[in-house]
Amino acid sequence: MGKAAGRLRERVVAVAVAVAVVTGASAGCSSGTNVSSVSGTAAASGTGASVGTSPGTSGGAAAPGSPVVTTAPSPSPWSQERLQRALSTHGGNTRTAKSNEITARVGAIFSTSQKGDHFCTGSVVQSKGSSIVVTAAHCVHGGKGGNYNTDIVFVPGYRNGTEPQGEWPVKSIVVDQRWIDSSDPDLDVAFLVLGTVNNQTIASVLGGNRLGINLGFGRTVSLTGYPSDAGEPIACFNSTTQQSTYQMKIACKSFPGGTSGSPWLTAFDRTTRTGTVIGVIGGYQQGGSTPDVSYSPYFDNDVLALYDRAVAQGG
Repeated sequence: MGKAAGRLRERVVAVAVAVAVVTGASAGCSSGTNVSSVSGTAAASGTGASVGTSPGTSGGAAAPGSPVVTTAPSPSPWSQERLQRALSTHGGNTRTAKSNEITARVGAIFSTSQKGDHFCTGSVVQSKGSSIVVTAAHCVHGGKGGNYNTDIVFVPGYRNGTEPQGEWPVKSIVVDQRWIDSSDPDLDVAFLVLGTVNNQTIASVLGGNRLGINLGFGRTVSLTGYPSDAGEPIACFNSTTQQSTYQMKIACKSFPGGTSGSPWLTAFDRTTRTGTVIGVIGGYQQGGSTPDVSYSPYFDNDVLALYDRAVAQGG
């Protein structure tokens, strides 16, 4: 079944404004990447063990009026006792998401040819070009035997028909060739390179979260996503577990179709207004066959390779 809705039935949006990659032991297969250019031409790919924004670059810009993130933030986590108490009381419960610095970087993905149809969720991550959104591959490419979506827009902060930051066009889509060839659930991740609005990039307007690579399992994360039958996003937090070698699992009630691509955000620091995205709803069962359990591919070196390709595309 999965947790996307719309023409592809399993579509997710993830917005990425700023990304920093934390490296670790290599996981996954060797990388194979495919880029679909909706407009423009592909640039040469850049690779590296870590990706982020150096001090003073636009990729670390925060929303107007908020402090500029110039270095990787040092999260101020709750004490273990307080965290466990919160998890035992509220973990796994789903509610309407508040409008705040966390949800501002999450948006709904719409089809431009079907007005009013939002079918996935996405979030902004940091990058050199300040123009990247992360989402699930099944939201933007049908997998084996399928094709690319080329008629989509990203709408951050969407609520009940309002578009506080406008509609952002998608210039190019980056997915792994193995997703295209075999719908490999371990590679159900995509990066979208967005165009500008009023000559501004998405991250220069909203700021972005880091992208976490090889950070392991068993982390407490918050999820924010857009159900296809609702006008407002929903939110939940809980601890992740390992579903399989390259899959993560989380119990969050009532995350239905449309929430594919919802970011799994950890270690959010309210001082720097930055956290780390370590997953998106997708992967096994295209994110989950029931609304109360969701999955994500494990973000490993394959995801880093996809990100590098998106950056080379101008993201």
